[in-house]
Amino acid sequence: MQLSLNNSVAGNSAPSTVFFGKTLKKVNAKGTSSPKVSKRSFRIVGAQEIDEKKQTDQDRWKGLVTDMSDDQQDITRGKGMVDPLFQAPVGTGTHHPVLSSYEYISQGLRQYNLDNTLDGFYIAPAFMDKLVVHITKNFLTLPNIKVPLILGIWGGKGQGKSFQCELVFRKMGINPIMMSAGELESGNAGEPAKLIRQRYREAAEIIRKGNMCVLFINDLDAGAGRMGGTTQYTVNNQMVNATLMNIADNPTNVQLPGMYNKQENARVPIIVTGNDFSTLYAPLIRDGRMEKFYWAPTREDRIGVCKGIFRTDSVPDEHVVRLVDAFPGQSIDFFGALRARVYDDEVRKWIEKTGIEQVGEKLLNSIEGPPKFEQPKMTIDKLLEYGYLLVQEQENVKRVQLADKYLKEAALGDANADAINMGNF
Repeated sequence: MQLSLNNSVAGNSAPSTVFFGKTLKKVNAKGTSSPKVSKRSFRIVGAQEIDEKKQTDQDRWKGLVTDMSDDQQDITRGKGMVDPLFQAPVGTGTHHPVLSSYEYISQGLRQYNLDNTLDGFYIAPAFMDKLVVHITKNFLTLPNIKVPLILGIWGGKGQGKSFQCELVFRKMGINPIMMSAGELESGNAGEPAKLIRQRYREAAEIIRKGNMCVLFINDLDAGAGRMGGTTQYTVNNQMVNATLMNIADNPTNVQLPGMYNKQENARVPIIVTGNDFSTLYAPLIRDGRMEKFYWAPTREDRIGVCKGIFRTDSVPDEHVVRLVDAFPGQSIDFFGALRARVYDDEVRKWIEKTGIEQVGEKLLNSIEGPPKFEQPKMTIDKLLEYGYLLVQEQENVKRVQLADKYLKEAALGDANADAINMGNF
């Protein structure tokens, strides 16, 4: 915009005003070679011509050039920029973010370090094949084919279902939206079903922006299944099952309560894990809605995963094979717990050296920081010793069933009988 200042005082500066700010660019008028001319002009430069690299931290509103957020976030961001006389206390007033915006980072978004090349980690070929094919099929448009939206991975406890899913996600460059069984129940009726729709739409928004995403629900049967006659079946259980069925039938038209527009959202693959899908609602797990995959690792899979567990401990491969064959009925998680038990001796030595009274101070309030331990040497004999100790604890849990005794008599059951028979009582 060209402005002409007639009869202005000769000089090299334009009139100073608060309106023009600090980034005002002044341009001399053409043909004004003498400083004593009476006609000057200057030009106000628009935001499109501002070089963002030249903006300094002193510019109060420099972020508004590239700001793409909504009004509610602008109000929140502006809190404290003006006199507090004109703004309400924190938590009240118009600057409080009450709107639901997809510009906020989702509470369920799990971000991985994509620079990790996964060297040393083992992913079972059958597991990765099933997961990668299902995710890819849901992003393709296949002619006259209805692809199930949900992939249900189920099997025994501690077999690495969730961890291998995360490895595959990281391998494919996917940051999933995560949910757990604890979020499938609430004191408010309808809240879990609404949360599922909200997380699904958050994942759809990430896909719309050009990034792959999935909705990952851990332990679905623990939150929405029937474990027996003592399990209370609530309205939220019904609505979670009904919501997942509705999303599987209409994956591109998922609306929040109170939203009834016809705008389609992106299709988001849903991956769920569990231990026993027979506890779920039967229409939910039918083949058209959920593709089921029973995960039972083979001996080669167990050996491959255990090599990844002990990859930093310099345990020879033949020792890992011997360890796996020594405990054929144990889950993969058993070997992770076994590795953690090896550090017990080092921790015990540190406690004896420090003193029990000083443990809390050394761990939390020490100037030197938390203690550092040298990596203990893991021999096959030590691993087998700790392994048999873990197995013995498992047998005690199964054999000494004190809960049944508590219901029958006010006694400790066979807890002391074991010590009496062994002569340790």
